[in-house]
Amino acid sequence: MTRALVVDDEPTILRALGINLTARGYDVRTAADGATALAEAAVHRPEIVVLDLGLPDLDGTTVIAGLRGWTSVPVLVLSGRSDSADKVEALDAGADDYVTKPFGMDELLARMRALLRRADRPGEDPPVVGFGDVTVDLAARRVRRSGADVRLTPTEWHLLEVLVRHPGRLLTQARLLDEVWGPGYETAHGNLRLYVGQLRKKLEPDPARPRHLLTEPGMGYRFEPQGRSAP
Repeated sequence: MTRALVVDDEPTILRALGINLTARGYDVRTAADGATALAEAAVHRPEIVVLDLGLPDLDGTTVIAGLRGWTSVPVLVLSGRSDSADKVEALDAGADDYVTKPFGMDELLARMRALLRRADRPGEDPPVVGFGDVTVDLAARRVRRSGADVRLTPTEWHLLEVLVRHPGRLLTQARLLDEVWGPGYETAHGNLRLYVGQLRKKLEPDPARPRHLLTEPGMGYRFEPQGRSAP
């Protein structure tokens, strides 16, 4: 059975989708808000997500960003917002397709089948990464150290996310600058050194002798979950 997560704050739609999808062989989980959706996704690992944008606690694009921090699961946005700007925003956030309410069940099912055919699910990263006394929850976009929350700036989070999603791999300075800062920052190596230093101060036992966020001189940086001495 294909695992599906349906997220909508309208009880009638949630119930109708649950009944229809279950009748067609889906293993359905439901959530009425964004926080519950992210928690369900982390625990039950859906193979497809049907997501309403207008949730009571989190905007749907925030939920998509939380999912995209650790999974490539297909996301089909289902929303009453018909403005093209909303569609573009959702797609840019990482959604795979968009259906506007009111919708036909046959069309919705066809779009779900198409997304599942195209899905590339092997090798997903775990939603929680641990190193030392630090845990990084990629789904909830939350970092804790020794049980206490660690506050990161958006740039610090983005940099940490890229590093922990590639454990043990050397990531060049050029790649990190492109992924975190974008075009035009190819030579901003000072930015990279500054933010890596800030992450070390917040997450390493001894920032002067990092064990997990390592520098490869002249090349880039490497995340080592098990830890080792920096070169």
